Amino acid sequence: MENSFSDSYKAAGVDITAGYRAVELMQQHIARTLTKGVVSGIGGFGGLFELPGGYKKPVLVSGTDGVGTKLKVAFLMNKHDTVGIDCVAMCANDVICCGAKPLFFLDYIACGKNVPERIAALVSGVAEGCVQAGAALIGGETAEMPGFYPLDEYDLAGFCVGVVDKAKIINKETAQAGDVLIALPSSGLHSNGFSLVRKVFQINEDNKNFFLESIGTTLGEALLTPTKIYVKPVLAVLGQVEVKGIAHITGGGFYENIPRALPKGLAAKIEKKTVRTPPIFELLRRQGSIEEHDMYNTFNMGVGMVLTVAAAEADKVLGILAENGEPGAYVLGELVLGEGVLLG
Repeated sequence: MENSFSDSYKAAGVDITAGYRAVELMQQHIARTLTKGVVSGIGGFGGLFELPGGYKKPVLVSGTDGVGTKLKVAFLMNKHDTVGIDCVAMCANDVICCGAKPLFFLDYIACGKNVPERIAALVSGVAEGCVQAGAALIGGETAEMPGFYPLDEYDLAGFCVGVVDKAKIINKETAQAGDVLIALPSSGLHSNGFSLVRKVFQINEDNKNFFLESIGTTLGEALLTPTKIYVKPVLAVLGQVEVKGIAHITGGGFYENIPRALPKGLAAKIEKKTVRTPPIFELLRRQGSIEEHDMYNTFNMGVGMVLTVAAAEADKVLGILAENGEPGAYVLGELVLGEGVLLG
């Protein structure tokens, strides 16, 4: 593309040659994610992916999301190589709730100014998230939009497509009273509630490097901890045990997300003393004087994903999770007659 340039467009704030440079820099990261189904490389008008065999009635499952105002912390910290993990996680963790294996991911980056090194750092995080999710990064878009975004800011979103055999789609209607809820621990705040988080902590240049003794890291580092991706351990469980429901605990916390994975007439009974909540949440609650209900209705409180299984299968599920990188999983509660979440 040596003849592709526009001095007039550059004078208006858009440097198309910077876009070409960004693509060059991100190629090494994208290469890490390539899987057997990838048909086309980056650079075409569409990403091609061949549907894998072995499915009697394959159903495609899609999910889309962004990172939200957590990006403001990335701008402040000038650290851009982790929020891409968050972007993939928010999509891939939703897809796995249907029992689907993620196949591929595409990202969308909109920025005030295309700084190739910064865009490449963003994509390196997306690529790492794709590796963790077992998905190929087969395309994306970087849009330079001066006058719409500040020159040093950007937005990041994406979508994931997975596949599941129709007969193996998670069916919450199979759940019954007496089944148990298995908690998969979160890595921290993940990517939700950051408008409230930023309001409480008032993170800025003066306090971003303040060391938090109870957490063992700085405030900025704690807030930028990327969202955990649960795809591989959950797929391991799905291969051996009937899972009756999966809830990804995102914005809306326990009260919004857990009921989405339950049939009408059943409630999740959870004892608060059972919930293993990391120190960052207690620090947030105290400093913001946030009501306990609001905490559980906004944040994951240390629980990133919840699986519903028969009580007799609980130990087996915990063993499978431990063997696949989730040794901290535990029984969170049980299903009882009722509606919603009963948090005692």
